[in-house]
Amino acid sequence: MLNHGTKAARKPTIAYFSMEIGLANDIPTYAGGLGVLAGDTIKSAADLGMPLVGVTLLYRKGYFRQEITPAGRQVEHPVQWRPENFMRPLPNKVHVLIDGRKVSVGTWQYEARSVTSGTVPVLFLDTDLEENHPEDKEITAVLYGGDPRYRFKQEIVLGIAGYRMLQSLGMEISRYHMNEGHASLLTLELLRRYRRPLELVWAEEGVWDLDGVRRSCIFTTHTPEASGHDKFDYDLAEPILRDDRIMDILKQLAGRDQLNMTLLALNLSHYVNGVAKKHGEVSRGLFPGYEFNAITNGVHSFTWTCPSFRRLYDRYLPGWANEPELFVRVDNIPPGEIWDAHAQARLALFDEIYQRTGTRLDPEAMTLGFARRATAYKRAELIFSDLRRLTSIAKKRKLQLVYAGKAHPRDETGKRLIENIFSYSGQLRDALNVTYLQDYDMALASKLVSGVDLWLNTPLRPHEASGTSGMKAAHNGVPNFSVLDGWWIEGHIEGVTGWSIGATPDPSPAPQQFSNQADAEDLYHKLEHVILPLFYDRRMEWIQVMRGAIGKNAYYFNTHRMMRRYATEAYLY
Repeated sequence: MLNHGTKAARKPTIAYFSMEIGLANDIPTYAGGLGVLAGDTIKSAADLGMPLVGVTLLYRKGYFRQEITPAGRQVEHPVQWRPENFMRPLPNKVHVLIDGRKVSVGTWQYEARSVTSGTVPVLFLDTDLEENHPEDKEITAVLYGGDPRYRFKQEIVLGIAGYRMLQSLGMEISRYHMNEGHASLLTLELLRRYRRPLELVWAEEGVWDLDGVRRSCIFTTHTPEASGHDKFDYDLAEPILRDDRIMDILKQLAGRDQLNMTLLALNLSHYVNGVAKKHGEVSRGLFPGYEFNAITNGVHSFTWTCPSFRRLYDRYLPGWANEPELFVRVDNIPPGEIWDAHAQARLALFDEIYQRTGTRLDPEAMTLGFARRATAYKRAELIFSDLRRLTSIAKKRKLQLVYAGKAHPRDETGKRLIENIFSYSGQLRDALNVTYLQDYDMALASKLVSGVDLWLNTPLRPHEASGTSGMKAAHNGVPNFSVLDGWWIEGHIEGVTGWSIGATPDPSPAPQQFSNQADAEDLYHKLEHVILPLFYDRRMEWIQVMRGAIGKNAYYFNTHRMMRRYATEAYLY
């Protein structure tokens, strides 16, 4: 446990702030890719012995548990979990002013332990304290719940109370890493810390030392479109903060018309990055005049490698879990053993599907997996663009599809998308099986990315900032079949690590127009004439593509490589 004033607490540390962190399946403090990436980041920091502390919110009611009715309608239920089963409460409390009330904030500490020897503490901030007003107790109750007022209060707790909690614990923080703009209000605390007396005074105490704050901050954005960046009307923010001096500086640094959390972070960070090379380019277009670096995301290799492949790697690539670069030696693994490991993962997935749905998938049929947030730009329906064509393909070569994913509770378009897939399932039942698994979480994701034969991804370009599910699949020898966006632009080698869908992105900065029809046509053509014949008729060549996914994708797209780059490019600046 962190103790005020101890030598360990005074060791210079990186503070990693994230609105959601996914560390374990039974700790429902994540909604999707952002949170799972944050958890993988922390696990790699522990493996590598990096001095880092995570800061997030507790979310006693989690995100939501998903039920899907027989008609395909998503129904949300609250999550029930007990934080005391996984972490310990600390005695420290800090306070923030919200709506004119003093809100007490406590914290719970979770120890993220490495499979080797390292440990990274994660602080889960909690306002469900006896002394708080009933409304304030609920601030940390639900992830991404409520209206903009609720969201802004959560961001006050994350940024301001999170900073104060680290101070209360006596931690010496060398850098503050904001994983998305949700935590950027922590810069207000740093502005207070870095005031300097000059002949020009602010509130008779000094003026802001912006350079001092910038030297302390790193900002990572994951959002490739303007509408995805958190913005709050000042008419909303001012009554909640109730601090005219703060509002003045916010209007200088976060936008005159709205409080743009991304803009605040951009103006007060010495290092800013997108999460793939293409995303860095897109971000520079969204925020002209700002410098964006690019550190492509990864996944935590040990977490996302299934048991059968762990055993295989232990035998032929000892040390792989803490040195994923060893995956480049995958050719040392006999092809038959790679296929046997995949067959075991496949059986585990099929058993899970039977337990959940009563459906027995065909063990001989090629299985495509598609699992991610149910939202329009992911284009989960692209493969159903021409049902006659899909039926014709499936009648020539056995084919089955497995889907999973949650729609945001307020995303009616996403919910209709799930219903549509259920409808297609009924229309196609005589030609191929389409299964949609409810309540997608980390445990189910682990089985899916390892147990399917091919990982399908069809985002609308350039809306995929990075994507990580395909990286997880690659760790298990599952090739990707994906639109060239996000990380796949960097990881794709046609016919070697997997296959592309649609046109190649133009390197020019001018926006490109992409057609759903053209993408669907390319998908059908490659599936029918390239992928299925390879899978069924030339198994040794298929296994060579599996090797390519491991040796050329998994060896690079992992959070160990990612964190080493953050250390050398951002943390040690």
